[in-house]
Parts: sequence; structure tokens; C-alpha cells
Amino acid sequence: MIKALGYFIAIIKGSLITTRHFMVNMWFHTLKLFRIKTKRKGAVTIQYPEEKRKIASRHRSLHRLLKREDGKPRCVACMLCVTVCPSECIFVEAAEDPDPEVQKVPSIFIIDLSRCCFCGFCVEACPEDAIRMDTGQIEFAEYSRDKLIYDLEKLMG
Repeated sequence: MIKALGYFIAIIKGSLITTRHFMVNMWFHTLKLFRIKTKRKGAVTIQYPEEKRKIASRHRSLHRLLKREDGKPRCVACMLCVTVCPSECIFVEAAEDPDPEVQKVPSIFIIDLSRCCFCGFCVEACPEDAIRMDTGQIEFAEYSRDKLIYDLEKLMG
């Protein structure tokens, strides 16, 4: 019986908090309706699929690999991104390149986005500026974890 009373009190507290937020936001929206300026705004609602928020310029979004002029990845498989990644979500396998200017290229470059914490360390560590997180793409939800594994084709495409 005492446990049920505790649950009831918790429900009442939650309802009061919700009601308070509703009333405060409604008050500020009503003031705005009558063109009365205040320092604080009410809650802002964005109609998401049709209307999207502007992303900050420093926002770290989906990864991408940059290409050279010849279409090959700019990455030289130095493994610095693999070394610095705290969530260990990057896997790179090096291969020899026939071009004497470029010693190594990645034969396999995989980022597992289901493990990535989007810290940006891989971008900062890259000496060739081959990897970036500036695509502005933040919608990459999938039904399967296998689709969150990005290989060279997805990263360069």
C-alpha cells in the first residue's frame, strides 16, 4: 500500500512539472502573439521532416574520405586514425600502390558507425587531411547494424 502511494505521488509530481512547462511556454507564446518582447522565448517547435534546424559549422556529422585527382583515396594508410580512435571503430588494411609517389593506400577502410562516438579525433590525427566529418548528414538511422558499417565505397561516394 505504501509503495502504491509512492507511485501515485511520483505521478502527481510529474504531472505538475509537465503542467508548469506547458503554462510557462503558453504564457511566452501569448506575449509573442501580442508582440510583447521578452528576454526569454517559449519552447520552439520545428516541423522536422519538412523543416530542418541549421547545423553549426563545427558540427561533426557523418564521415567521408577525400579523393585525389586520380580518384584514389587521399589516405596513405598510416593508421593514425585507428590508433587515436577511443571506441576502436576504424579498421584499415594497407596495400602497396604502384605509384612511387604514394607508398601505401588502404585496401580496406571500414568505420563502424554503431560504435563511433563522433569525437573527431580521427579527423584531427590524419596528416593527409583524408578523413572529414563535414557532410552535414545527420540522418543515418538503419534497421540493421550491418548497414552502419561504412567501407571505402560508402565513405568516398
